[in-house]
Amino acid sequence: MKHLLAAAGLAAATVLPAAAASAQALPDAKIGVVDVNRVATTCTACATALQALEQQAQAVRAREAQLRQPLQATGQALQAEIEALGDAQPSADLQQRATAFQQQQQAAAQELQQRQAVVARNRNYILQQIGAAIEPAYQQVVARRGVHIILPVESTLAHQPAVDLTGDVLAEVNRTLTQVNVNAPAPQQPAAQTTPQQTR
Repeated sequence: MKHLLAAAGLAAATVLPAAAASAQALPDAKIGVVDVNRVATTCTACATALQALEQQAQAVRAREAQLRQPLQATGQALQAEIEALGDAQPSADLQQRATAFQQQQQAAAQELQQRQAVVARNRNYILQQIGAAIEPAYQQVVARRGVHIILPVESTLAHQPAVDLTGDVLAEVNRTLTQVNVNAPAPQQPAAQTTPQQTR
């Protein structure tokens, strides 16, 4: 039994150093960091697309103000008439104007909702194109700079400027992404379901 234990100990002694040597053979990890937000907002095509998107958003805000001002004036006038009635019943004309005002409010809200949805869809479309260009840029920089891992700078507590690869990734994105389409394709409408005709 002692010989068996001794043999087992010898085998462990030979295996453990081999495992340790295997672990030591791993290369020292070289880590770089990237400011992803800076790349996504300052690359040439990205900045141009985001500026155009901001103009669309400003147009929606301007349209909102354009719709709000007359509606606000009409609403205040109707409210004054209603308060002046006291306990009296509103006339048919006042009721019709109040109903028309509510319809105008609903139409304005629907228009703004549709415009805002278009801007949101365009924003997602822009970000998808930018993200699709950044991913392969990481791989190019990893191969070129010989790093093993790239981390977003937001996930690090501190780092040396020498490991910041933001400029490398930004240059690669500028090289490959020359244009970003601003207007997303129109959403596909669901196909209309046709009821099969019954043969008599």
